Amino acid sequence: MRRDRRLEIITDTIERLIPGAVPSRITVRVAEDMPRGENTWTGSADGLAVKVFTALFGRPRTADDRSPLARAEDAKRGRDLIGELEALTTGHVDLTTAPWYPLQPGDLVHVHYEQTGELPTFGETYIVGDASGGLLSMQLLAHSLPADYEPSLVETVTGWFGSEASDDPIYDAWFEGGPQRLTVVRHGRAVHNGGAQ
Repeated sequence: MRRDRRLEIITDTIERLIPGAVPSRITVRVAEDMPRGENTWTGSADGLAVKVFTALFGRPRTADDRSPLARAEDAKRGRDLIGELEALTTGHVDLTTAPWYPLQPGDLVHVHYEQTGELPTFGETYIVGDASGGLLSMQLLAHSLPADYEPSLVETVTGWFGSEASDDPIYDAWFEGGPQRLTVVRHGRAVHNGGAQ
């Protein structure tokens, strides 16, 4: 499954050439008129998008469920400086070129955590606020740890991505947790749904 937002934009643009069409039923036909007939290429919207993307940016990356920081750390352990820089740069570009970026006051950011050891699967929801001076806050609004979870541990495992004042409060969650674990809701609509990708 591809996660590159640039490829998604190209695919969406091609699919929207026919308003209201079902994306899985769209085919693209490119024809060259020749004296004795046509020379054609026919394919899916996704196939054309991959060809355009490859011409512009190189082959699309395949899905990687690790966070940008985890990918960079793996490359660093392997003494792959280029891979480390690519993981960090790609993570930054993916975030800062997202159509919903930057966060706005009133946005909700949900972080999903998989079960690890004795810690159950749970989620946290943060609300973004105006911290004045062009800065934003990201305050823990709620978490879904079980009600009987040990209260002294709740404070230890929740609120890691909260921020009193930051120019980019989602940055740590994006790099450490990973975009695939985040959902951003703006005006009641999911503008980034990492879990659905």
